[in-house]
Amino acid sequence: MQAQQQPRWRTSSHSGSQSDCVEVACEPDVVSIRDTKNRDGGTLVVDRAAFGAFVKAVKTERL
Repeated sequence: MQAQQQPRWRTSSHSGSQSDCVEVACEPDVVSIRDTKNRDGGTLVVDRAAFGAFVKAVKTERL
């Protein structure tokens, strides 16, 4: 039985030193999202396609 790996969380490079940001962890089928200031406060999990569509909308300023 293989041990389950912990997600590799990262913060956007656009966040700089600000504390008002989120962290994401990309896994094979999903992307997990959490609040940097409250890491134990829960995690939002979405499928990769939905997250990709969200990021694209943000980058093209549709949101």
